[in-house]
Order: sequence, then C-alpha cells, then structure tokens
Amino acid sequence: MTFYAVMKAIAVAIMRLLFRLEGRGMEHIPETGPLLLVANHSSFLDPPLVGGMASRQLTFLAKAELFKIPGLSWLIRHLGAYPVKRDGPDMTALRTTQRALAEGRAVLVFPEGTRGAEGVLRPAKPGAALLAVQTGVPVVPVYVSGSGRAWPRGRRLPRPAKVVVTFGPPLRFPRAVGPQRKAQYETASREMMAAIGELKDRASSGVGMPGARRPLQIH
Repeated sequence: MTFYAVMKAIAVAIMRLLFRLEGRGMEHIPETGPLLLVANHSSFLDPPLVGGMASRQLTFLAKAELFKIPGLSWLIRHLGAYPVKRDGPDMTALRTTQRALAEGRAVLVFPEGTRGAEGVLRPAKPGAALLAVQTGVPVVPVYVSGSGRAWPRGRRLPRPAKVVVTFGPPLRFPRAVGPQRKAQYETASREMMAAIGELKDRASSGVGMPGARRPLQIH
C-alpha cells in the first residue's frame, strides 16, 4: 500500500468514529482521467473528509502558512498537497495545479478560498473557475455538511458531530477563448457554487441525489 492509502485508511477509521462520517454520490467521481473537485469550506477537516470519501487519490491546495509548521508540512506534502498564497493571485499554484490535471490527477479545490460558517456558501474566488475553463476537465461539485460544527473556525480542537460528504454529477465547461474569457470565468464560478448549493439544499431537505446535470454551455 502507498503512504496515501495507509494514511487514508487510518483517517477514515478515526473520522467514522468521531464524526459518523458518511459519503454519498461517490459514483459521480470518474474512475480515471483529470478531474477537478470543488467543495464548500467550513473547517480544517474538509480536505481529509473529502479525501476520505473520494474513491480516488486526491491532490489538493493548502494555505502556504501550513507548510511552515514542522511535522505538518512533511505530512501534507507526502499526501499530495501544494501551497497556495491567499493574499492575491498565486500563479505558481495555478501552474502546479494545471500540471497535476495534465498528468491525469484528481485535484480538490475550495472556490470560496477560506473557511466560513457552517451551512453558508459565499461567492467563489476566480481560481477554480479559471482552472475549469482553461483546462476543460470534468468538475465534480462537493458539499460537506457538519464539518463546521465538528471543528468551527476559532475552536482549538474538534468535537464529535455528524458529517456527510456529498458528491454531485460532473459539470463541464467549454475552454475559454477570445475576449469573453472573463465572462466565462464568472459564469463558471456561479455555476459551480449553484451546483454545491443544490447539494446543500438536497442534503437539508433529505431529497435523493440528482441525476446527471446538463453540461454548462457558455456563449
């Protein structure tokens, strides 16, 4: 077994015990090929929660400050994390992510950019949409419910809480061309957050998973 697989098995066992972790809609994750997963972000727990329920090994972006912490830096690097600066556009992180997608990897990003309150979706920053529109890879929306209760911002340690990770049908965005690229990025950002919001609404109402979504057509 790889280091990732060993750590995933340990993490999932712990998270099932502490958070009664449940995954839904995993069948929407393509088995192979480049893939972008876009998720809401309420807690430090979100990367391992999504990674634990995903059927593929994930590459993900983490705030650059975490790579300055001894021990944690070594761990997250060996789990496939790359640093990203949050105080403005980080072209190095963007190019690194594009290379990962070109190599056929599955990459997890959080369009909101930073953690927010449980159950509150905020507008997306442009990075995720830029990746989706420039690469044309499938985009799987993800909604994590309960992580903000399990380890909210400002709390020193996590606490037991029910957590559910729901994966939605893939979206696909046409590659950006011409002078309309900015509008394409904005539309893609809205569509991503709308898809995450749909998963949130269905999770809140107890309605079953949706069927395949029609690909977004941007003109």
